[in-house]
Amino acid sequence: MSQPNDFVPFFLPSISEEEKKAVLKVMDSGWLTTGKEALEFEKEFASFVNCKNALAVNSNTSGLVLSYEACGITEGTKILTTPYTFTATASAARHLNGHVVYADIEKDSYNICPEAIEKKLKEDKAIKVIVPVHIAGNLCKMEEICHLAKKYNVKVVEDAAHAFPSKSKIGYGGTLGDAGVFSFYATKTMTTAEGGMITTNDDEIASRIALIRMHGIDRPVWDRYTSDKASWEYDIVAPGFKYNLPDVLAAIGRVQLSKAQTFYEKRKKIAEKYNEAFQNVDFLQIPPDDEGNAWHLYILKIVPEKLKISRNEFTSILQKKGLGISMHFIPHFRMTYWKNLYNLKAEDFPNANYQFENSFSIPFWPDMGEEQVHKVISTIIETGKEYAKT
Repeated sequence: MSQPNDFVPFFLPSISEEEKKAVLKVMDSGWLTTGKEALEFEKEFASFVNCKNALAVNSNTSGLVLSYEACGITEGTKILTTPYTFTATASAARHLNGHVVYADIEKDSYNICPEAIEKKLKEDKAIKVIVPVHIAGNLCKMEEICHLAKKYNVKVVEDAAHAFPSKSKIGYGGTLGDAGVFSFYATKTMTTAEGGMITTNDDEIASRIALIRMHGIDRPVWDRYTSDKASWEYDIVAPGFKYNLPDVLAAIGRVQLSKAQTFYEKRKKIAEKYNEAFQNVDFLQIPPDDEGNAWHLYILKIVPEKLKISRNEFTSILQKKGLGISMHFIPHFRMTYWKNLYNLKAEDFPNANYQFENSFSIPFWPDMGEEQVHKVISTIIETGKEYAKT
């Protein structure tokens, strides 16, 4: 399908000369892999979110694997999460031979429902970790979730891929459970191209993750090549992974982190324009805007009773008119692997199924121009009017 000349992409990263210079500096240094840039990035990120420990990794997915392992997920144990998330939230448990239990989301949001969590915890004693996912930057009800975790003696690992810099009155998303895992993929609120960060206030969890992040070697590679002790002297004390973040990418992350508040303020202004334009349109519902929303995505929902066409038909027309559209997310009960493995049925998750069938994500990034924002608004409203039920 050819794109119109004024096509508005779903997302574009905000990269400047500062990031380019930071990468070149690392390349000129002679040290490309995990070293002082990654260490400084960890310190700066921990300071930003006010957390004791931050550990840089090469993806949110690897961060979830490490966090689950450190919190006791192994064969015969289970995580409890939402079906309304990217596959990595669940697949990370399967990489450890663990399994997944799903609880439905809330009726009026895209986040996991605390009441549904407790029902599952009562039913299944093999659950060892609750994994709330902060969809689009809106925080889950973490006080309730952490209370349930304490009540049932399980851990909490926040999938905070969308949640930087989401903040509630009790702290930043990703720092409210036993561990939190952020994503710095190219489409996230800040990027390292590929990468992620684990945060935890638990020193034992941090120590375990630091160990198994890099093959289970008892000495960090930076220490091996910068200390007086021979670089070849090390021990393997656990079977580990290769999940470290190299300095080339950490350098990008440090620059992006310094701009995080500016990026957030720009996204918020665009979200406010969208809210103002769409809030009184009867065939649309604007996204929830809870306290501390990071505004990673802008998710609209059609009101099916008000339109003659389905969400799929509606978004197909929007794409033909030049808007980049995405879906967040296709629930796991619609994915062949998860559906077959756990005999999942859409009717068991009515809220997630309804949200999926009627929701879509629209173009949204910090450096969108006024004309692009206007085109998104006008195209969606005019298209809706064309297909509105009288």
